[in-house]
Amino acid sequence: MKKKVKCPQCKTSVEWSTDNLFRPFCSKRCHLLDLGAWASERNRIAGSSLFDSEEDLDEITKH
Repeated sequence: MKKKVKCPQCKTSVEWSTDNLFRPFCSKRCHLLDLGAWASERNRIAGSSLFDSEEDLDEITKH
């Protein structure tokens, strides 16, 4: 019996197998929607900033 997981994007039940090229997603569409959310910073990993202020970040990115 193959394991079923929920697609992180649309919550559809999908089989976890090597036949599913987009696992853990159900489709290429859901995979790309998730990627877009990370690229636009709608998704992010919780934690504190690596920089104390925007000025610190600006100073680093100038070089």
